[in-house]
Amino acid sequence: MLRLEFGLADLACTRFAFSPLWEVVASTRVLRSPGEHPLHRPWVSAVTPRLRAAGVDWGVLTELVPVPTRMIPSFVCPPPVTTAPGLDLELATMRATPPERVRADLAGMDGPRLAALREDPARGLAELSEVIRAYWDVALAPYWPGIRTLLDGDILHRARLLAEGGAERLLNDLDPAVRWEDDTLLVRHRHVSGGRRLGGRGLLLVPSVFIWPRVFSVTVPPWQPTLRYSPRGIATLWERRRTEVPEALAAVLGRTRAMLLGELAAPASTTELSQRTGMSMAGVSRHLTALRAAGLTGAHRSGRFVLYARTEAAEALLAGQPR
Repeated sequence: MLRLEFGLADLACTRFAFSPLWEVVASTRVLRSPGEHPLHRPWVSAVTPRLRAAGVDWGVLTELVPVPTRMIPSFVCPPPVTTAPGLDLELATMRATPPERVRADLAGMDGPRLAALREDPARGLAELSEVIRAYWDVALAPYWPGIRTLLDGDILHRARLLAEGGAERLLNDLDPAVRWEDDTLLVRHRHVSGGRRLGGRGLLLVPSVFIWPRVFSVTVPPWQPTLRYSPRGIATLWERRRTEVPEALAAVLGRTRAMLLGELAAPASTTELSQRTGMSMAGVSRHLTALRAAGLTGAHRSGRFVLYARTEAAEALLAGQPR
């Protein structure tokens, strides 16, 4: 049992954030042991052949994130310093890790790629950044708007709990493995135990889609103490269902384009959309081009294929929450 001991200043400094870089790290665990993560099977089935077709060599990530996972080097996924960092910012933070920190974090870990990282940390981090970017572009970028919507919704829900019942209600609702008791947050953790004083730094709460059913923590300096947990609604993330498009939005976009937005609950190719809707591929392509020009869809290349996905702006419009 991990015990995170709070003082008054810690409650005042507790905050939320999410991390694209952490989702990269956590998702590699899912790809390597899909049987242990049945919730994410639809994503695994779609992404595995796409990574292969795109020729993405993410072997260094398999060495940095062992399965079973007892420890992950902190420089690979440092806790975010802002609420909603982009992947570029997090990769820049990773590349700025001092060489001595990289070598210390790799102590006791084996692998040919890790040996090269120890020998020349600056070059190794630059190459790791390129690997992560290539992996992200194929495996996560097409899905990020939907993931981001889920994470935003979870943080909004937690903020309401805080407003209604204070920190106790917020912290007791995070996860079945977490409970608040006598100014201490108790976390049932597989590989970490003992007490940790937060020391006025507060706790960073990071919802993450790829860690269910576990929680992960960071309690080592210099990072802010961090708890990563599964957001609400995670079981619905990969459901293949068409989103209902508001009538008002259909009136503006036209029914055909609105229908295509609804079909893009999960990223899809022009061929897939043509088969689902009965439209010609040329017609689908024409409408997708218009939606992309309006900032409502994005295109992501995966090997020989181009996948289309809704943007965050489209997700917000469909949810009735314009940004």
